[in-house]
Amino acid sequence: MGRKESILLYSIEINSLSKSYGDFIAVDGIDLKVEKGKIFGFLGPNGAGKTTTMKMLTTLIPPSGGKMNILGIDGIKSPLEIRKKIGVVLQQPSYEPTLSVEKSLEKYGMMWNVEKKIRKNRVEELLISFDLADIRKKKNDDLSIGQRRRVQVAREFMHDMELLFLDEPTVGLDPSARRGLLDFIKGKVKDGLTIFFTTHILEEAEYLCDDIAIINKGKIIAVDTPADLKNKFGREKTIKIHVSEQKDMSSLLSGIPDCTVEHDSGTVLTVRSSQSEQVLQEILKILASNHVPVEDLSVVPTSLEEIFLSVVKNSNA
Repeated sequence: MGRKESILLYSIEINSLSKSYGDFIAVDGIDLKVEKGKIFGFLGPNGAGKTTTMKMLTTLIPPSGGKMNILGIDGIKSPLEIRKKIGVVLQQPSYEPTLSVEKSLEKYGMMWNVEKKIRKNRVEELLISFDLADIRKKKNDDLSIGQRRRVQVAREFMHDMELLFLDEPTVGLDPSARRGLLDFIKGKVKDGLTIFFTTHILEEAEYLCDDIAIINKGKIIAVDTPADLKNKFGREKTIKIHVSEQKDMSSLLSGIPDCTVEHDSGTVLTVRSSQSEQVLQEILKILASNHVPVEDLSVVPTSLEEIFLSVVKNSNA
């Protein structure tokens, strides 16, 4: 009974999954569960094991050890069954140089045996959704890098799938196209699709993902929602204060506990603290007693990017 419930709840379950190349361990016995109908962010620095993990999950390479269950299917015993139910957009460019944009979409639908009427409707929907309608007759070879990337991602939605793997899908896209793609993905998840998503743009992960795992040196070092990662690792806040006089702020504030002055230009003061409210009150008292007028101030929460860098740095220590 427990196993049946687990299959219904999770699109991906991996236990002690590993991959070695000789003496080099690329992925070191990781455990993960990805809920159905969620967007799961998989983050890590270059060489951390992200792409290797994705290649195992998409059955492109076999693991060296461990177990993986994809959509209720044993990923080691039945890789072909899994491939029928998933979509994959890898980081490497992939396009048909001589085909037009609309013909590329059409061909991909045919490859997946999508019936003609549905195929035609999907081509039109995707041309609009990915802002490709104006270049539908252009050959892929004549497109910009960003346009090719949009075609590469769009064509994956020509077929039905339960789970989609996206490896750096917004590479080469301008901010407008990037936001359009992320919003399109959000809409598909509302229809029940599960997405496994890698990116180096932490704002994307924060905007898009329900849960996030951080991997470094082949090991998972943190798994949680973006909000809980912030609560767990992002207690520090940044205080920025603009004053109207040139002063040695570092010396003035040296006695305040839990107060790290990161930048002091004389008129701009940047402080980090996990006790931001108390520290700010102390700073304002000191500035007032020294007759230093404050022009502007702000307290900024720690960003997901700062947390990512901190978690990775601590795992390397």
